[in-house]
Amino acid sequence: MISNQILQNTIDGLKGITRIDLCIIDVEGKVLAATFPEADQYIEPAQAFVESPADSQVIQGCQFFKIFDEHQLEYILLANGGGEDVYMVGKIAVFQIQNLLVAYKERFDKDNFIKNLLLDNLLLVDIYNRAKKLHIDTEVRRVIFIIETKHEKDSSALDNVRSLLGGKAKDFVTAVDEKNIIVVKELEPNDGHAELERIAQNFYNLLRNDGEEDILIAYGTVVSDIKEVSKSYKEAKLALDVGKIFFGEKNIIAYSALGIGRLIYQLPIPLCKMFIREIFEGKSPDDFDEETLVTIDKFFENSLNVSETSRQLYIHRNTLSKRIDRINDLIHVDLGDAETVFHLMFSFRILEYYGVTVMRNSYDSWMEKAPSLRHP
Repeated sequence: MISNQILQNTIDGLKGITRIDLCIIDVEGKVLAATFPEADQYIEPAQAFVESPADSQVIQGCQFFKIFDEHQLEYILLANGGGEDVYMVGKIAVFQIQNLLVAYKERFDKDNFIKNLLLDNLLLVDIYNRAKKLHIDTEVRRVIFIIETKHEKDSSALDNVRSLLGGKAKDFVTAVDEKNIIVVKELEPNDGHAELERIAQNFYNLLRNDGEEDILIAYGTVVSDIKEVSKSYKEAKLALDVGKIFFGEKNIIAYSALGIGRLIYQLPIPLCKMFIREIFEGKSPDDFDEETLVTIDKFFENSLNVSETSRQLYIHRNTLSKRIDRINDLIHVDLGDAETVFHLMFSFRILEYYGVTVMRNSYDSWMEKAPSLRHP
């Protein structure tokens, strides 16, 4: 459970303080860590010591100790020397490594609990019982961040995120698949949207500086009870998927900012097709030239403000008014009517969601293929 590097660092640190050489051998006779080069010569006596009923013993002038994990023998520790001072150093080393075993086991148990919590794999009563045993507060404000990068996640990325959190025991960093890093972040009572954006930006900057590319971060809404953590996780996943479609230029996406895209994501395809047919009355977005489509897009983007739209399009107000009149005649709509505008905006968003950028792809082709499409 503990990496060899952690074991090596531990005994190196102890040697630096005590000047006593140490070695750790597993029950199969493999040297896992050592502070002196001649450790291999003690493999055979270590294996013999495994069969001994004693917990410690002097063999070939060295102190041998057994290290247990819940009554299961895990390691043999060797302290080079037979004196009382060497014995004490060996006992300290055993104590240190046993504490590491407990800490790593607790971390694994918490990680396993958090994963099952995110995936809704726990009964309500089990959530509270396990949280209590693991000393996890059940009634604090939390939010889920999902971090997606170009490359599959690795331990270094996880460690980088953990380092940014400062090793806070109340925050959890885990993963439920090979692509995404998940952060369960505990918040202060007054933390709001600005703080969530700041945290997300810090994650982005950290990974960007570490050489990661195409970083995308999404987060859900804040929840106040541990049983609702999975809700925030599902929202963050939705924000990640929908954000790629409607907010492709953004690196950080909040579930609360998805707007109408959140609704479109959950609509059945037959209903979308029917709505499109009704709005366009037999016509297709392909019937519009690029100038008309850009005009509609900018007009919607500027909340039907003629002055601002004409300014951004570098055309006169009268020219824009003529274009709008032409659009009204083409699809028999009144772009001055709020409800009509909403329907038209909604239909264009549906087409955008299903991969039909109305300036490029064929609406008719989409209508033919739509029955085979599925929500992500």
